[in-house]
Amino acid sequence: MHSKPRAARSAILRVTLLIAACLFGARTLAQTDDAMTPIPTPDQPNAIEIGTAPLPGAQTLEAWHSQYGSRFVRNVTVATLTPFLPDPANAIGAAVIVAPGGGFRTLSMENEGWDVARALAEKGIAAFVLKYRLNQTPSDMTEFKRAMDEMFSDTGRRPPRPEPKQMKTRLAPQIEDSRAAFAMIRARAAEWKIDTDRIGMIGFSAGAMLTMATALVGEDAKPAFIGNIYGPLTAVAVPDDAPPLFVALAADDPFFANSEFGLIENWHAAEKPVEFHFYEQGGHGFGMYSKETTSTGWFSAFTSWLTMHEMLKSKAG
Repeated sequence: MHSKPRAARSAILRVTLLIAACLFGARTLAQTDDAMTPIPTPDQPNAIEIGTAPLPGAQTLEAWHSQYGSRFVRNVTVATLTPFLPDPANAIGAAVIVAPGGGFRTLSMENEGWDVARALAEKGIAAFVLKYRLNQTPSDMTEFKRAMDEMFSDTGRRPPRPEPKQMKTRLAPQIEDSRAAFAMIRARAAEWKIDTDRIGMIGFSAGAMLTMATALVGEDAKPAFIGNIYGPLTAVAVPDDAPPLFVALAADDPFFANSEFGLIENWHAAEKPVEFHFYEQGGHGFGMYSKETTSTGWFSAFTSWLTMHEMLKSKAG
């Protein structure tokens, strides 16, 4: 008689724990400089509004803060795409949408966004940082930190592995943003000198979840390849047109390293290209931070993997 309410409460708890898992990543990166310090909104002269509607019902304005020597944004209500285009002399025609993580409540714009995009552009790849809409959080920094601390108190429990069908509903605004990003890049491909057959996506933590959702239920997005960097490895039904998948995870990740790797197994069983790097150390949220662990090699491995799949083959070559 009470099974439905109990199931609903259980579903809410699973989502809450997953958000905590994605947010906790930054806390595993360093033991110092962890204070959340409000900062002015940085200049973003190249950011382009992608045309999705403002977040429905949003009442709190976008705000920025620094932490771990990096910049974060929360309460994003209008999605943007920031291009990091390579030197025309080195451009190879491939493009990657970069989705930072942060539990859908904040975005690690520097470590998992701009720094990744700059590194890709240096390789001749056009990179686009997606600042997608987020769930609302308290405007007051003290209240925001308290809310995050409450979520972190549950991080000792194993986080959930939500199904793609659930993502389509729960991540509707974010998936709409990623679809719009793909549409914009394809529409301006000639201007940006991009091969429309070589547009992929890479995401970190919650951004990795969005990347997987975009590939699995994003309809017209159709990424040519995807990167899942320390995101959930939930078992899924692999679509017939599944793109090549690159995964990087540290064995000491407190959330996703101690579970089954259903996503990897399913992709492999479906005979779809998949590469999995399981680093001994690195924690959760290593991104582009400089660390004395082999997890820092993920970026080189990712670009080598793209080369193997001829995604980085220049138009002339």
